[in-house]
Amino acid sequence: MRLLRAGAQTHEIPIDDASRVGQVRRVAAQVAQRAGFDEEDTGRVALVATELATNVLKHAGRGVMQVQAIAGDGGEGVELVAIDRGAGFDYVACLADGMSTSGTRGIGLGAVQRQAQVVDLFSDARGSVVMARFFPRGGTYRDVRYGASQRALGGALECGDGWGIAWTGTQCSVVVVDGLGHGPLAHEAANAATRAFAEAGHADPATTMDALHAAMSGTRGGAVAIAAYDAAPGTMRFAGIGNISGALHSPDGSRGLASHPGIVGVQYRRAQSFDYADAAGKLLVLHSDGVNTRWSLRDYPGLAARHPAVIAAVLMRDFDRGRDDATVVVVALGGTR
Repeated sequence: MRLLRAGAQTHEIPIDDASRVGQVRRVAAQVAQRAGFDEEDTGRVALVATELATNVLKHAGRGVMQVQAIAGDGGEGVELVAIDRGAGFDYVACLADGMSTSGTRGIGLGAVQRQAQVVDLFSDARGSVVMARFFPRGGTYRDVRYGASQRALGGALECGDGWGIAWTGTQCSVVVVDGLGHGPLAHEAANAATRAFAEAGHADPATTMDALHAAMSGTRGGAVAIAAYDAAPGTMRFAGIGNISGALHSPDGSRGLASHPGIVGVQYRRAQSFDYADAAGKLLVLHSDGVNTRWSLRDYPGLAARHPAVIAAVLMRDFDRGRDDATVVVVALGGTR
């Protein structure tokens, strides 16, 4: 079965006074209900949303909560990400393994662990990110190790960026698109691209790019990057048109992904796929030009080992330019848990 998530804009609620805690709880419950959660599972999400928002106020003074529906291997889930710029804490001491908490350390993580199926976090002197993922307890679901963070310029309701992920268990395809400019017309272009991606299947990225080009014709067009990973040989193919930044990251360093100039939906010379061997176990990071390119995971010791959703949130927090729509997508190639 083909797992697909055509990314919607992340709900982001500022946490700057006590009244925001109730707002966070309501938004989280609404997203859970739309994802098909029953009353009990919705209550779990709302409880943790309240706990995380309260902790941000108590320990950092202010921050934001990101809420979005996510795709899991077996059904839809809900993700909460609490982000702040506080003093940080010893997150290693809070983790029994790479994915779950071992104690509260005075910040309520024990309650989060008891309610959420997936918990991970990162903290340093620049602030903290705590992520919790939920799936209905009545079913069998596996977490897919991807993360996405998206922010529209100025808090607009429509974002000119788009993204999507398709997963078959052994194959993974990812798209990130940046509609030209921002606002409703850029949003229209991005939507045309993600709809075409959903219909493309796990095709060669260059072939998929041509399909997106046809679908975006008549719109403003935009920049597009498409990656396709196959777990059997452990290789990835990539095609890019325009200024979507992409790289494969490993403990040995990073390798940039090659893109060609042009505007998908308007004009480009031709799409070409490039092969990247030995991609298994590496992190794929794609982001639009609303995110500054001058970052390195090596400046954040330990971050590369965290869940991709935590990595995406940290990069968005620290490198959003604030002058355009911004999107970060991170995928652990070969990863479900």
